[in-house]
Amino acid sequence: MIIFPYVCEKYTVMINKELIHPKSIVVVGGSNKTSKPGGNCVRNLINGKYKGELYVVNAKETEVQGLKSYPGVSDIPDTTDLAIISIPASSCLETVSILAEEKGVKAFIMYTAGFGEETKEGGALEQKIVEVINKSGGSLIGPNCIGLLNRYHHSLFTLPIPEMDSFGADMVSSSGGTAIFIMESAIKKGLRFNSVWSIGNGAQTTVEDVLEYMDLHFDPEKDSRIKLLYIESIRDPDKLLEHTSSLIRKGCKIAAIKSGVSESGIRAASSHTGAMANPDLAVEALFRKAGVVRCYSREELATIGATFTLKELKGKNIAIVTHAGGPAVILTDALAKGGMEIPKLSDHPFAKELKSKLLPGSSVSNPIDILGTGDPLHLATAIDYCEKKFKEIDGIAVIFGSPGLTRVYEAYDVLDKKMRTCSKPIFPILPSVSTAWDETDFFIKKGHVNFSDEVGLANALTKILKTPCPLANNLELKGVDIPLIRRIIDNLPESGYIAPKYVQMLFKAAGIPIVEELVSDHWEEVRDFAEKAGYPVVAKVVGPVHKSDVGGVALNIRSQEHLEIEYKRLMKIPEAHSVMIQPMLKGMELFAGAKYEEKFGHLVLCGLGGIFVEIFKDVASGLAPLATEEALSMIRSLRGYKVFDGARGQKWIDELSFAKIIVHLSALLRFATEIKELDINPLLATEKGIIAVDARIRIEKRS
Repeated sequence: MIIFPYVCEKYTVMINKELIHPKSIVVVGGSNKTSKPGGNCVRNLINGKYKGELYVVNAKETEVQGLKSYPGVSDIPDTTDLAIISIPASSCLETVSILAEEKGVKAFIMYTAGFGEETKEGGALEQKIVEVINKSGGSLIGPNCIGLLNRYHHSLFTLPIPEMDSFGADMVSSSGGTAIFIMESAIKKGLRFNSVWSIGNGAQTTVEDVLEYMDLHFDPEKDSRIKLLYIESIRDPDKLLEHTSSLIRKGCKIAAIKSGVSESGIRAASSHTGAMANPDLAVEALFRKAGVVRCYSREELATIGATFTLKELKGKNIAIVTHAGGPAVILTDALAKGGMEIPKLSDHPFAKELKSKLLPGSSVSNPIDILGTGDPLHLATAIDYCEKKFKEIDGIAVIFGSPGLTRVYEAYDVLDKKMRTCSKPIFPILPSVSTAWDETDFFIKKGHVNFSDEVGLANALTKILKTPCPLANNLELKGVDIPLIRRIIDNLPESGYIAPKYVQMLFKAAGIPIVEELVSDHWEEVRDFAEKAGYPVVAKVVGPVHKSDVGGVALNIRSQEHLEIEYKRLMKIPEAHSVMIQPMLKGMELFAGAKYEEKFGHLVLCGLGGIFVEIFKDVASGLAPLATEEALSMIRSLRGYKVFDGARGQKWIDELSFAKIIVHLSALLRFATEIKELDINPLLATEKGIIAVDARIRIEKRS
């Protein structure tokens, strides 16, 4: 095992070999009472057949679960690699200091709670412990965690302990309790684990640090390719993005839950984008860029983890083989709702041949129903035709439960053999978890997973298929004048919403098409611009932030007389200081905007305009910088995307032009980091191209 160092403050700390594969472990606070964390940890280590030296420190016991108990940490052998701490918080600093400074211990797992998660004083104590461990070059997991579980040592104080497998999942969780419940769901499905990391407070080692370690030490021949994450706080989004996307490019599959992103956490904002942008969209954008499958529940995470263990589904066409019509219809509906295809097979050249080999009354339409009286041979035949004859099929879902009359061992044995040999992925749905529990357990113990609920499987498949591969994080700068952008920003007088003329200048420097306009408080200038641009025109008040709310927009002005009336009206609006005038353009409304999110950087939003964004909140998010590929992925993820193809009588919209505007917008943000909120609403998709009609930019000048 290679030691991986990284910098933490002025010390070098590391996830090291003593933590991963210790030759000796001491449980400080180990006990004969398995109802206590220290006692149950000792039992788990013994039951897990830990092969190294195992010591216990307990001043009240001479022997703990058959092991010698030492009265104090000063008495343990000097060769100890890993210390598991399960004592009151008040004793931890002294204990850790002796272990790190006098006994040479290089790895620590702290179960103890009562630190930074509770009080400011606890946080200060926690930091002192971290400083001691960092100074000694040690590793720390916790405090306030349930421990670390891998194939070398079971240093958890909880149950269940899942079956360990080098090809099982690696799970990294901010919460120990959540990790337990995810394992409960996963074990039931047959998912095995390679490691479980409970981070707790993450005082030294965070979720991002574990992913960094896994990435930099990834061995394609030996390491698990499945990573499941439960994250409560993303402390370093760039680090998370770098290492999740790198692991996925190396062949890994990653799914994650990020909690704590509800609407109640959204701050008030003055711009349209600011009101919509929130931490949840930032997480969505981060996971999309990285290629991480986002989950929202423990059950969903476990289901997707189980799906990851099967052969990869490379297309949308699913065949359903069943002996029960109802669940097959439910599965068909769920798959179709998620965008999957269930091709009709009854007209296929081989359909009649397959039907002749099944029982009378069987259906080969898809779902392929072999009937409740169909036997294992019928099941095998249907699977064979889906693999070898029906070439358009990409994956096979098999629903096979118990009719309550006979045992289904033979059928599950057939399914086991087909899953091992079939070139296409087979998704087993074995719903009889009570009636056929023994047979299902028999099937799972052969190394398989089971999806007892067909809708859960359908949702997992569609979510995996819709998650893009890791996206490029490079800047596309063609047509972007970086020096000019900087000169404009540097010369702006103050923070706040900038004048329309500066918006025009910035957009032109960034290569974003914007409609010609005039801002003036002189009637003659307004009149002359309208004559030059040609009627009809649009007039808008300049001054109030929300123009529409104060009646500050006049559309479709067709004459000089009409313009003069609107000009005078607009200038009388409170806070008005001038009027903006533009040609009246017609087209499909689009929306783009951006907001700076703490830690994440600039969050870019896009969508269709009008009711799509106002009412349906149909927006896609991405983190700057954005390349064309990612911008297109954002556009195609919109619920209203069909409008781009001209659905329901709408004119076709050039998605590539829209994507390029989004890319140029992200480039502007990269070199004008003072921009904190930006709205382009609307962008108009006209017959001559897509053009920005109205935009607002709020900046915060550097002090």
